[in-house]
Amino acid sequence: MKKKIDISEYGNQIIQAIPKGVLLNSKDQKFNAMIIGWGGIGTNWGLPVFTIYVREGRFTRQQLDQNPAFTISIPMEGVHPEIARVCGTMSGRQVDKVSEAGLTLEAPEMNGVPGVKEYPLTLECRVIYRQEQKLDLYADKVMNYYPQDVDSENTGANKDPHVMYIGEIVDAYIIE
Repeated sequence: MKKKIDISEYGNQIIQAIPKGVLLNSKDQKFNAMIIGWGGIGTNWGLPVFTIYVREGRFTRQQLDQNPAFTISIPMEGVHPEIARVCGTMSGRQVDKVSEAGLTLEAPEMNGVPGVKEYPLTLECRVIYRQEQKLDLYADKVMNYYPQDVDSENTGANKDPHVMYIGEIVDAYIIE
């Protein structure tokens, strides 16, 4: 069961949850969930949007380029340590995160990408813009997130820049 919400009523909760870790869900051939701590909710082109940043080498980027839709799943009672561990340190290329993290998927309403019951505040999004980021345009104070001597396969900070995706929020609800 889902309770439709007005995202403006949950804006502060969403903003506070992002740096602690929310799930970015994607689906092409299979479902994948990735913990993100960067992103933003707002309005672009008169539309409610959620902006995400995905490193170039990530499985999630491959998924988004094949199916330009994503779901953001936000915890309402704090981060689940096992979900954060699996979805924050393992690649969906090698691991079935649904079984490994014990995720309960909830069928989507609008975009084809499931939400996660354990992180019930759900934003379904469709990509309306993407842009590959250029390292030479970043301010010096953020370059520590892009150490050039770290392999791109590293699941923590690495040299890969991000691809920015702006997704129109096409539905919002709480999974009950």
